[in-house]
Amino acid sequence: MTFFSAYLPIADATMIFFVVLLIVLFAPIIMSKLRIPHIIGMVLAGVMIGPDGFGVLERDDSFEIFGRVGLFYIMFLAGLEMDLESVKKNSRQFVVFGLLTCFVPLVLTYIMSVTVLHYSGKASFLLGCIMASNTLIAYPIIGRYGLQRNGSVMLSVGSSMISLFLALVMLAGLSGTFSEDSGVLFWLLFVLKFALFCVGSILVIPRLTRYFLRRYSDAVMQYIFVMAVMFLSAALSALIGLEGIFGAFFSGLILNRYIPHVSPLMNRIEFIGNALFIPYFLIGVGMLINLRSLARGTDVLWIVFLIAFIGTFGKALAAYLSSLLFRLPKAEGHMMFGLTSAHAAGAIAMVMVGMGLETAPGRYLVDDQMLNGVVMMILVTCIISTLMTEKAAKQLVFREKARPEVQEAAGDDEKILVCVKYPDIAPNLVELALLMRNERLRRGLVALNVVYDGQDSASLQEHGQRLLERLQQQASASEVMMQTQVRLATNIANGIKHAFREFGCSEIVMGMHVHTEVTPKFWGEFIQSLYNGLNRQIVLARFEQPLATLRLIQVAVPSRAEFEPGFHRWLERLCRFAEQLDCRILFHGRSESLVFINEYINQQHPSVRSEYAAMGHWNELPQLAQGIGRDHLFVVVTARKGTISYKNALDRLPDELTKYFSGANLMIIFPDQYGNSKEDAMSFTEAQHHEEDSIYDTLLQWFHRSRPRHKEPYEKKEPQQ
Repeated sequence: MTFFSAYLPIADATMIFFVVLLIVLFAPIIMSKLRIPHIIGMVLAGVMIGPDGFGVLERDDSFEIFGRVGLFYIMFLAGLEMDLESVKKNSRQFVVFGLLTCFVPLVLTYIMSVTVLHYSGKASFLLGCIMASNTLIAYPIIGRYGLQRNGSVMLSVGSSMISLFLALVMLAGLSGTFSEDSGVLFWLLFVLKFALFCVGSILVIPRLTRYFLRRYSDAVMQYIFVMAVMFLSAALSALIGLEGIFGAFFSGLILNRYIPHVSPLMNRIEFIGNALFIPYFLIGVGMLINLRSLARGTDVLWIVFLIAFIGTFGKALAAYLSSLLFRLPKAEGHMMFGLTSAHAAGAIAMVMVGMGLETAPGRYLVDDQMLNGVVMMILVTCIISTLMTEKAAKQLVFREKARPEVQEAAGDDEKILVCVKYPDIAPNLVELALLMRNERLRRGLVALNVVYDGQDSASLQEHGQRLLERLQQQASASEVMMQTQVRLATNIANGIKHAFREFGCSEIVMGMHVHTEVTPKFWGEFIQSLYNGLNRQIVLARFEQPLATLRLIQVAVPSRAEFEPGFHRWLERLCRFAEQLDCRILFHGRSESLVFINEYINQQHPSVRSEYAAMGHWNELPQLAQGIGRDHLFVVVTARKGTISYKNALDRLPDELTKYFSGANLMIIFPDQYGNSKEDAMSFTEAQHHEEDSIYDTLLQWFHRSRPRHKEPYEKKEPQQ
């Protein structure tokens, strides 16, 4: 050991990074063998290699910088992954839980500190502020179990921000009492700066984001832009007197609707954070902890026990009391307690502020014993938080899988076929399919490029293969498997139909025909042949701007659409699409159809912001063009000839779309029909006529049998056997 101590602590930057990567690699492996959350392994590894452990590494500037980025990352991801519509609907619960989880531990800690530890009033108030706030150190566990949008998780994240904000404001007030300019002017200036920060962020960041995403599609540039927004918001938050973590969380909330949860950009943000920055932060927290301080006497042990026990008890009391008030299951109460009970870098920042407040010459608000007690409390609360969050996450996952709708989803035949040809619109079609797919089924996509079998077929096949490789990379960035095929065919529509059946697909997503120099027809010849010969759902799309910048989806629904076999399929896809983009969706149609749509959304997708507008007749379709904005998507649910929702006015649809909606983002949906094709299935109208004849015969027989016996001649005679 003496031989190695001569080389410790490691000073070479390359070796420091190598040691950190080894910890990030092996901590989860070792902790999984011990059935302990790997987050605890990161913190304990930091304790062991830190200056107060074996002294392998010094806590240099790299841990300060990367650790701070990791903390910002945790808060930023929490803001990005929140369901803002649920936050709006449950705002009362957020406020109640936020106030309880802030003031219950604050009051209990203050009373304990004054009566048991005999600290001064200001020192006790500082300790109460530390325990009132919390750090979402166990949030990476949530991402691993896919519970980011669970109600108790969002409630915990929102209340954590409320309690953190209140704690920081009270800390600013406490610091102000040690300053000469701590009067009314100080608070007025603080409120003004905070209001300017919030209003400026809400007005500037969305406009800047839409401008950037419309003009730049490069993956690296988009990631750098998002990170720049996060750090700018964090820096401005620190400038006005709040911690940077508040600004990081606030920027995540603002960017929430521009980064869909299943998008490649979101996947890159999560991957880089979970692979590097967040582990760096956890290891850095462990390096702050000095286990040797426990051997200095029982005083430190007593302080650590009281602070950790009373603070944790206060958080538990607030969490379980809130779960009882909101009538939540026990597992969600465990989750609320687990996420809100940990203290980390925020507590260190607050105690450092106290160490700089001088109460008397040479005496400061925070002494060494209180500092050691707070640092050891961090280790205890981190262990409690991760264990409780892991336990609650498993319970919620088991309960989620036991739900009937989840079990029914396993029998869904969903498998989306994306037909691509042009490289400029193909990425948008893949993104559309990713936003519409059911994540719970864990099924991949199928990308198809059909090449006309002619003289240039070899070169076209090569171009198609390169296009499909790029699309496969795009899907992989969202962790979605994609099967690809370049297919030769003498008839494009037949090639698509054959591939559709071979892959066992349920629906088609393809680009709308826009190259009028090839054919003047709106649909294009092969598309018309496709929807006439295939009775499964076909979605035609044309996008003039990135999907993430859409603000409103307007849907034109024909009368009697609710009686079509594919009614729930297209409605489900549009609801998922609106949920992922977090944008409003406005349905135009007959009141009878809108009632069915509203009922389905309320039952299956209550978080969708749906609106409804009556449309008396399909002839009113051109009038809707006046309300279609540049950042709107206009969806037309049409029908094939011979179906129950078909009407003669649909024959004018191509001309109307060309004349009135030429520059709009457009989507046309041909819903599912009975049978697989017109050749092997009876049309719905024929089936309906047979059904009506059967009902008529049954009623006629009942009528005659109920007549008096002297009317027997009017009875329908049974045929001879």
